[in-house]
Amino acid sequence: MQGVQSLLELSPDALPAPDAQPYRRAQLAAWLYQRGALSWEAMTNLPRAWRAELGARYRLSPFVRLERFVSADASVRYLLTLPDGKQTEAVYMPYRGRKTLCVSSMVGCPAGCAFCATGALGFGRNLSRAEILGQLLVVAQAEGIAPREIRNVVLMGMGEALLNYDNALGAIRTMIHPEGLDMSPRRITLSTVGLPGRIRRLAAERLPLVLAVSLHAPDEKTRREIIPTAHAHAIEEIIAALHDWQAAGGRRVTIEYTMLAGVNDALWQAEALVALLRGLVVHVNLIPFNPWGASPFRSSSRAQIARFERVLTGAGLSVSVRFSRGRDTGGACGQLALSGEGALASSGL
Repeated sequence: MQGVQSLLELSPDALPAPDAQPYRRAQLAAWLYQRGALSWEAMTNLPRAWRAELGARYRLSPFVRLERFVSADASVRYLLTLPDGKQTEAVYMPYRGRKTLCVSSMVGCPAGCAFCATGALGFGRNLSRAEILGQLLVVAQAEGIAPREIRNVVLMGMGEALLNYDNALGAIRTMIHPEGLDMSPRRITLSTVGLPGRIRRLAAERLPLVLAVSLHAPDEKTRREIIPTAHAHAIEEIIAALHDWQAAGGRRVTIEYTMLAGVNDALWQAEALVALLRGLVVHVNLIPFNPWGASPFRSSSRAQIARFERVLTGAGLSVSVRFSRGRDTGGACGQLALSGEGALASSGL
């Protein structure tokens, strides 16, 4: 692989340029983030000698291989192989009028949620800033679009982004930089299992991101059964941090709630959730469980989900039922497990 350091580790402001030609930095940024070039040869308006120098010092794509799995609903799961042989995943979801990408912040995940295929993998390692950001660039290239056509990013793939704080925030800062992807922070969602200290640290950044909290149960007993690491932070601590988030100017919080039959879908739990969220500005996403492998869980029935939803909406909460895309390719919420079966296309990078 060419180069030593990934160029994507650098912010657009810190990209290199010849001493006598400082304008080349903006040209280089445009090749990366507007045109999505992932080869030095493509950057035809840069001097050949400088491109050779850059190629000796930096690499562009942080991945050595990608495999592409296309769903019947047009979403695409990407299995991405890193230089050390480890793998991570991203999911591209084109909608009418917008293009969304779900990116990962880790290889695997340390949270260990019992209903999540990624949690069953355990923790591999953190992804670097370049490896998080690079998912947008390689997916855009594979889809034949400019990187800036992806206008919505959700850090909901593999990993707990707030445990990889510096790299995740570094990638986000390039996403929103005018010479980077020039994305509105309001179109970036960061998902967390609920880490009070990191939520407060994020609030201090004063970035109007969307914060999504994977709560999945309103009571300690159930939450600790389905999220083994939940004992580290009581639900009340998480809710207190969300109040601090909103007091600091944070936007409405999204509450992620995977519907598990006979586990967290009782009406008393809906009522407990209402009481728990009182005083917060939230939107609740009810997510029917997506099956994977030998998981013992089942999704709540549509009728039970509707009953649960009525309790929440009756109390004035904003609620939606999110039926995940990409289930047939293992790309739906909770299904990411580095499966390489059934690839429709693959390539080196």
